[in-house]
Amino acid sequence: MDFQEMSEEEVLEIANPIMDNLMDASTRIDHKAHIQDFTERMKKIVTEDYLINVCEQYQLEKGFFADRQLVAVFRRPDSAAIVWKQSFTKAKGEFVAEMLLVYQDGKYLCDHAMVF
Repeated sequence: MDFQEMSEEEVLEIANPIMDNLMDASTRIDHKAHIQDFTERMKKIVTEDYLINVCEQYQLEKGFFADRQLVAVFRRPDSAAIVWKQSFTKAKGEFVAEMLLVYQDGKYLCDHAMVF
């Protein structure tokens, strides 16, 4: 799969539902749902205990995920990096949400994600 051949819209049609699920599952602190679109590499990193700790901390400090607006899509032959402007319900200011989308074993998967 060559992501450079895909339009920005095509990448976003795949990436947005995955990121929506990541954010919804982390809000609910639902590990099984949160990792459903992860690569095996990511699944090894994001254990259930790790997810619980991260979610409890950001929810206490920042609240929950609110509006997300696209900033850019960076396409490479083997992946696409998507960057959004992210807001929270409690924390003021603008944050960055990012995801690295890859194609492995016939599926589009998340190989990195972070909100900072």
